[in-house]
Amino acid sequence: MSELNSRYKVVIYDCDGVILDSMESNYIFYNRVMEFLGRPEIDRNNNDAKRVLHTYSFNNVMEYFFEGDLRREDAFKFAKTIHYRDLMPYMKMEDGFVGALDRLKGHTSLAICTNRATSMEMIIEDFGLGGYFEYVMTASQVIHPKPHPEPLLKVLAYFGVAPEEALFIGDGEVDMQAALSAGVPFISYKSNLPGLARIEHHSEIIQHVFSLV
Repeated sequence: MSELNSRYKVVIYDCDGVILDSMESNYIFYNRVMEFLGRPEIDRNNNDAKRVLHTYSFNNVMEYFFEGDLRREDAFKFAKTIHYRDLMPYMKMEDGFVGALDRLKGHTSLAICTNRATSMEMIIEDFGLGGYFEYVMTASQVIHPKPHPEPLLKVLAYFGVAPEEALFIGDGEVDMQAALSAGVPFISYKSNLPGLARIEHHSEIIQHVFSLV
């Protein structure tokens, strides 16, 4: 009888756009800062702005929107008063994610590598993800967040694995660039980014992780 054997020692997930659909919460967060400064809301048809606020770290997003603004420091201070749980109602978990984790758990180690800085512990608790992930890497733990490879390299170091022994699932260019620089195989989720494969549903990850032995 055949058994499932994982091709990878660690499967690493990005958070926003992969674990969570958080686009609306991101718009609400940064538009609150815009309102505080008396600036217009972010144009939802601006694809470059959408890409930045959805994939870059907090500091990099704030620099993108407020560089050169005389009230830049006020914007930073106000943004830090917005609590994650005020935004939670606007987030939802991606379909099939927990089912995929249940299939993977016990066969490979699981980790998160995100450009979120301070809210991952609450997200894991609020969405019932406790017990799945052995390691969570956030932007607050590195000098250079994604697209720099430092976060992924730290995940590899924690598990003591070579780049080719890990798999990274992301949805943004910063994820792809970090994976490429770190030498980690990359799967793009709901995006057309080049990589080992492209998937539209979390159940599809199983065929890329397991081989029959």
